[in-house]
Amino acid sequence: DAFLDALQITLLTSRCDLCPLCPQYGLVFDAGSTHTALYVYRWPAGKENGTGIVSQVEACTAAGPGISSYADDPAGAGASLKPCLDKAMEIIPAEQQRETPTYLGATAGMRLLREQNSTKAQQVFAEVAKAIGEYPVEFRGAQVLTGNEEGSFGWISVNYLLETLVKVWAWAVGTWTHPPAEDVVGALDLGGASTQITFLPGTTIEDSSTGALLRLYGTNYSIYTHSYLCYGQKQALKMLTASLHQASPSTEQISHPCYPRGYEENITTAELYDSPCVRAPSTPSAAQLLRVTGTGEPAACSAAVQELFNLSCGANSTCGFNGVYQPPVRGQFFAFSGLYHSLHFLNLTGGQPLSSVNAAIGRFCTSTWEKQEFPTTSRIQLRDACAASTYTLALLLQGFRFNHTTWPNIHFARQVTGVDVGWTLGYMLNLTNMIPSEIPQRVVGLQRSNWIAVTVLLATMLILTFCLLILTCCQKSSSGYVSL
Repeated sequence: DAFLDALQITLLTSRCDLCPLCPQYGLVFDAGSTHTALYVYRWPAGKENGTGIVSQVEACTAAGPGISSYADDPAGAGASLKPCLDKAMEIIPAEQQRETPTYLGATAGMRLLREQNSTKAQQVFAEVAKAIGEYPVEFRGAQVLTGNEEGSFGWISVNYLLETLVKVWAWAVGTWTHPPAEDVVGALDLGGASTQITFLPGTTIEDSSTGALLRLYGTNYSIYTHSYLCYGQKQALKMLTASLHQASPSTEQISHPCYPRGYEENITTAELYDSPCVRAPSTPSAAQLLRVTGTGEPAACSAAVQELFNLSCGANSTCGFNGVYQPPVRGQFFAFSGLYHSLHFLNLTGGQPLSSVNAAIGRFCTSTWEKQEFPTTSRIQLRDACAASTYTLALLLQGFRFNHTTWPNIHFARQVTGVDVGWTLGYMLNLTNMIPSEIPQRVVGLQRSNWIAVTVLLATMLILTFCLLILTCCQKSSSGYVSL
């Protein structure tokens, strides 16, 4: 993939012909495994090459599951996008809609569907493209992102918003400063079907399949990035339940230590083993009914979750998990998406020390099933809260190899400067060529030298005008004196 060899992002030169001074807009669909969201971005006309100037106008979550769930109802995937597109059309002025770049990026959910049934994946994409094509926007296509692209675009997004790639000084036209490469932060992302870790390592990347070379603002960044398919939150928790089922002495009962005491539900083996991420028993009975009972045991929950990771490095001298090469984590990190939401539910995203986070999760995991304590929380979210927070902690500590020393370097965030953190902004910036591969010579229409020349010219004209006014006044005064 050319993206992994070099990301050459060049300067955007196009302008809206109808309204050259109007703000410009861009639309990006995040077609994730559990849901689809539409992000509406806006930036000032003539300032595409600035940094930190893109604002998020709207984030609209489509009703229903992710588009990969519509494998047997492709038209439903397209229809699910229309309410958010309707909302976007209310925001973007009618005269600018046809020049609004619109993209759809699909992630791990569609990667899995494509592996299972490529024909159904193509049908879903066809219906999605058909639905977007009914709107007066410049649709530039839908694609399935690779895991490394998803990680790299997330890294670009957060560093763009933090202005760690380049700093623009608004008070001095044309003035740019280049922060040290060490200022860039790492990105930690957790979706429904995959998780990504991306950062600038302090050593040479030994496994080229985990590296990406980005050239941004005249600087090369050799970043480490890897995506673990099936280790997104939804798929990981499904693997957890399947593991508990297969370890259970009863084929019809599952004691779940991560579910609250008193919680009970019935599921079928077909529901449990409907994903390529979950290994089914040799002779599963699709119609078999399973009784799941929550026991609320935090220690047993943590032990069961850690069993999901193979922590042996094998031939690698250093690794993350499942034998995947990973250099030691380095620098500051921003953790977003599922990593943020799973801990924010327990009010644990405020920079608490690791010991406090551990204790708070342990306390919550011993709670009983009392839905009335959380009236605005869905049944599924409340059921999974202990498992999700325990999984988040295990992923960061055992999986990505953070520890008590590096834990304070993780900053949990949903937004930066009012923009949702994720891969969508970096994706749009790349596809619209809004981050140049070299440091631009201008911030607005004129180079700095031209601005200086214009300023001197205006000053000269003002002086000459003033002199002419004085001369005219003197002539009128002299003429009046003679007539007397």
